[in-house]
Amino acid sequence: MKNDLKVWRAKADVTQAELSDAVDVSRQTINAIERGRYDPSLELAFELAIYFECDIEDIFEYDPD
Repeated sequence: MKNDLKVWRAKADVTQAELSDAVDVSRQTINAIERGRYDPSLELAFELAIYFECDIEDIFEYDPD
């Protein structure tokens, strides 16, 4: 799954640690999502979208490859 989490985080001027605290995951999880090494659960994707006040599709894009 492709994502623009790093872009959204930069626009909000939020560190990985601050975001991870806000959505109750580790900083390493945020880092892994940004690097495309981990696909978040649907619940976490919703929490991230709620945090950034956007739709899930604004952050994440399905990539079948």
